[in-house]
Amino acid sequence: MARPRVILENVQFKLTIDRLCHQLIEEYQDFTNTCIIGIQERGVLLSDRIVSSLKRIDKKLKIPYGKIDITFYRDDFRRRETPLVASNTEMDFNVEGAKVILIDDVLYSGRTIQAGLIALGHYGRPSKVELLNLVDRRFNRDLPIQPNYTGITIDAIDEAYVKVEWDEIDGNDKIILYPFKKS
Repeated sequence: MARPRVILENVQFKLTIDRLCHQLIEEYQDFTNTCIIGIQERGVLLSDRIVSSLKRIDKKLKIPYGKIDITFYRDDFRRRETPLVASNTEMDFNVEGAKVILIDDVLYSGRTIQAGLIALGHYGRPSKVELLNLVDRRFNRDLPIQPNYTGITIDAIDEAYVKVEWDEIDGNDKIILYPFKKS
């Protein structure tokens, strides 16, 4: 594969998000004692869409929604050549005893999710945590972390790079597979 390849875009992208929402509604029905937490930064773009779509599908839904920054919970934050910039954490509730749906855009090594779980522990002890990802790169895991809800699974070599583009930032909704890691 010499050139980047578009995996999903526009209509299929929206349908994938809607499917994930319907799966959540099947599992959680009215979302009693359930919250949604997006991992900053790119996971929040997906979680914003998920929450918006859920409310469009069922206008009566009231779901606590938070955004968590994991910058200083990462196991590699001291190994970076350039300083990391933290995002805001927006959590006006604790998760003690709640069911949590943790959301990130791409599941690759599992390290971001590990950091998210550690950061989440500062807001209480949830009764259950489930993971929702738009893209699962299942053969690239460093840690034994698996999603409960997946938009699309992409099996690619380690050197490949998956990028999710968002209309809000990039002017279009797309998932692109690059044949090599972008610099």
